[in-house]
Amino acid sequence: MRSLLRLSGRAGQAEPAKRVQFNAQWLPYLLLAPQLAVVLIFFYWPSVQAIQSSFFIEDPFGFGSTFVGLENYADVLISPEYHSIAGFTAIFTILVTVLSLGAGMVLAVKADAVIRGNAAYKTVLISVYAIAPPVAGLIGMMMFDQHIGPFVKMASWFGWDMKIGLNYFDTAFAMIIVSVWKQIPYNFIFILSGLQAVPASVREAAVMDCRSGARRFYTVILPLLAPTVFFLLIINITYSLFDTFGVIDVMVKDKAANNPVTLVYKVFMDGFRGNDIGSSSAQSVILMLVVFVLTIVQFRFVERRIHYN
Repeated sequence: MRSLLRLSGRAGQAEPAKRVQFNAQWLPYLLLAPQLAVVLIFFYWPSVQAIQSSFFIEDPFGFGSTFVGLENYADVLISPEYHSIAGFTAIFTILVTVLSLGAGMVLAVKADAVIRGNAAYKTVLISVYAIAPPVAGLIGMMMFDQHIGPFVKMASWFGWDMKIGLNYFDTAFAMIIVSVWKQIPYNFIFILSGLQAVPASVREAAVMDCRSGARRFYTVILPLLAPTVFFLLIINITYSLFDTFGVIDVMVKDKAANNPVTLVYKVFMDGFRGNDIGSSSAQSVILMLVVFVLTIVQFRFVERRIHYN
């Protein structure tokens, strides 16, 4: 009897966490080397090159360069065109982030409540994430095509003569819709995983305390999802600023002068089409600083309201 009690007591005790130990001190560094090499080659080295080039006016063919100091930055910051593009980028980033997060959350809540056929429902929603941004832009152009696009025909029912690629507002609307559609599956995956991690006991207690489903979600479920939502907020802002390049490149149809573009696309236009390496480098440095400041602000102020369990 005593032996059984000892065995049961040992079984009830939590086993101490096992620490992974390497036989050689250099082995952890060897395992990290591929990732560190990728970061150094594709992030830090181009960043250093961009900072260096931003202080020069360079020949596009590499035959020479002239040091101009902060002149490239001054020209960019006083440019009315740059101010206009920066304003559109801010609006575009806010709308894409809010709409994609909101739509992903609504679909995740609905998918979490589905009992029959939930696997097929989830697969259909997640499958869009496998589409590359340029392909998503091409699909969006087909949906907004002037002759065969179903969205254009639907808009004509309300008297809206939509002209994608020719009208500034129409193109901006299509770019936002396609960018949101492309990002919804990413948000859906993480939010659904967070919902499924909520304990059943918490949900049952919430049902007893609140009859309203909306109130239960905002007072009980959403605070538990706060770490996931905060992570997705940062990812969606980064996506809106950078990863929508493929969508924009397809939808402007090489007519950027008549269509809205974001700051990252202007870096591409000035550097690769205008051959103004110095100005495009200065713009990329400014964009990096903006993203850096935004990230600090989010971690400094937004994360204070988040509780990690």
